[in-house]
Amino acid sequence: MERKSCPWHRNDPVYQRYHDEEWGVPCRDETKLFEFLVLEGAQAGLSWITVLRKRENYRRVFADFNVEVVSRFTEDDFARLMNEDGIVRNRAKIMSAQINAYCFMQVQSEFGSFSDYLWNFFKDEPLVNCWQDIGQVPSKTKMSQLISQDMMARGFKFFGPTICYSYLQAMGLINDHLEYCFRWSECQTSY
Repeated sequence: MERKSCPWHRNDPVYQRYHDEEWGVPCRDETKLFEFLVLEGAQAGLSWITVLRKRENYRRVFADFNVEVVSRFTEDDFARLMNEDGIVRNRAKIMSAQINAYCFMQVQSEFGSFSDYLWNFFKDEPLVNCWQDIGQVPSKTKMSQLISQDMMARGFKFFGPTICYSYLQAMGLINDHLEYCFRWSECQTSY
C-alpha cells in the first residue's frame, strides 16, 4: 500500500528525501539550526528546491555551518563566495550569513542556546497543525511575525515573517505536514 504524503515535494527525489527524513522533525541541534538559517536566507525570492540542491556546496563553502567560523568571514571570504558557482551568488545574502552568525552567537550567549531562544516562543512544544489540504497552510502567521520582528531587532537579516515561517516548519517547531501524511504523526513521536 502506498503511503500518503504531502504533495509539495512533487516526486523530486531530493525534495522527497528532505520531506521524508528532515522537514518538520523537531530540532534542537545548534549547527543544524544555523545551517537552515543560512539556507532559508539564501532562499528568499527563490524556490526552496533551488537552494536544497545546492546544500552540499553551501556546507563546503560555509565551513560545515560552523557559526564561529562564519561569524569571522571577511571581505576576502565574500569575494571568494561570489565566485562560487554552487551557491546563490547574491552579495547581500552572502554577507547576511556572516551577520546572522554573529547575531546567532549573541542569542546563544543571552539564552544559553539558540534552540532555547526559539523553543521558548512555543513553550518547548511544537505547534501541531491539522491541515487537510495544502491550500490551508499559511505562508506566515502572527507567531512568525513576532519571531521575525524580534530577530530583526537583534540584527538578523533576510528573516522576514514568510522566511521565518518556512524556517519554523523546517526545524519542526511547527508541524505542517498534512494530517493524512505519514510524516504528520512520525514528527510528533520524534519530539
